[in-house]
Amino acid sequence: MLAIYFAVPKKGRNLVLFIASLIFYAWGEPKYLFLMLFTIAIDYFAALIVDRYKRAGNDRASRTALIVAVIVNLALLGFFKYADFAIGTVNAIGKTDIALLKLALPIGISFYTFQSLSYVIDVYRGDVAAEKNILVFGTYVTLFPQLIAGPIVRYKTVADEMRDREENVTDFANGIDRFILGLGKKVLLANNAGLIFDTVKALTHGEMSAVTAWLGIIAYTFQIYFDFSGYSDMAIGMGRMFGFHFDENFKYPYMADSITDFWRRWHISLSTWFKEYVYIPLGGNRRGLARQLRNIMIVWLLTGFWHGAAWNFVAWGLYYGVILIFEKMFMLKALRRCPGWLRHVYTMFIVIIGWVLFSFDDFGEGFRYLGMMFGAGVPFANSETAYLATTNFVLVAMLIIGSTDIPAKIGIRLLARSRMRIVTRDNKNVSGKKKVAASVLYIAFLAATYILSFSYLVASTYNPFLYFRF
Repeated sequence: MLAIYFAVPKKGRNLVLFIASLIFYAWGEPKYLFLMLFTIAIDYFAALIVDRYKRAGNDRASRTALIVAVIVNLALLGFFKYADFAIGTVNAIGKTDIALLKLALPIGISFYTFQSLSYVIDVYRGDVAAEKNILVFGTYVTLFPQLIAGPIVRYKTVADEMRDREENVTDFANGIDRFILGLGKKVLLANNAGLIFDTVKALTHGEMSAVTAWLGIIAYTFQIYFDFSGYSDMAIGMGRMFGFHFDENFKYPYMADSITDFWRRWHISLSTWFKEYVYIPLGGNRRGLARQLRNIMIVWLLTGFWHGAAWNFVAWGLYYGVILIFEKMFMLKALRRCPGWLRHVYTMFIVIIGWVLFSFDDFGEGFRYLGMMFGAGVPFANSETAYLATTNFVLVAMLIIGSTDIPAKIGIRLLARSRMRIVTRDNKNVSGKKKVAASVLYIAFLAATYILSFSYLVASTYNPFLYFRF
């Protein structure tokens, strides 16, 4: 595919990407390809209508076209993602027996719906011009590196690159680097962390202990981070190979010192989407404290619901809404007076408890697990704890270090030594031998990461992508 892309003239490269993206999507979800194409058509024509009436000074007609687009997009998302949830809720409340539709969830529908819809809204706001070329817009929506699990890319971020982008050797090399690092995060770290969590969940009550329960959910904490951030890294890397510069989606969230800070670092594209298209239109913080707190709760209710059609996701969203409100009102001031390590411990404690709500669809099972974390009906530790701790000690250490900026700092120093003229404090040039050694070390690390990841994928049947279901 890369060979074809770079072989064709620049004017034909969007067509190559569009066709490749459709094939990529159809490979995993052929029956829902029409749904994505329908979304493209609806939003393409809606944006043209919005733009036409906006230019004519008919704001009412322009707003009507926008509302229609919003309703159609959310109706499609709601039907395919939440129909059975709604039916099940009605059955539970009304003691009815309405048959579930049992629809398969279209892969990536939450991501491409939000991405396409943001374009129409931005056209209405005047933040971006309506795209006249449907191929360009279709390529934007279907762009395969980030189609399935984000990051959510706003059109104004890549509008210029959709029409005229500059592919070069440096970007291509950086893209390969980023892709390999993301692949290693996903395959070598997330998958192995997931195996720990699955092992702990499978234990009987008699085999569990409080420390084991904590070890399990901490493993899940790392699994979901490396799974999703690894996919984002791969998407950003592949985008860079084709000349696109996507925004970062994660900035070391487990180094945060408050929940407010955490959500500035985690899934940045989704947080930005809700801020720009829900929180601010509701009034943000401009209409008094009461309405600001209301707006925060609405945003987090929707954020939780966006993640899945289950009550645990709603509870997870409300959980964060309540904590962020408390931080907004008084906790942030108190936290600033605490030492850094205590702020970090507080943040990670809240985040880990949140992942318990997130990871168990069944409330009863989730609360039982939460109880065991605090010693309800189980010993503090046992032989199973010792076995899991000793056999996974190196992995957990790698997960902890890998979730910080330490590896990035080391990588940057190696890159600087290998690709740039380095001058020491005494104004002496770094020797050529040091540059060669840094280059060899960095390339060897990337090669080893790729080979190990590829070998793991070939040999293992365990390769879940957690965010595919969202």
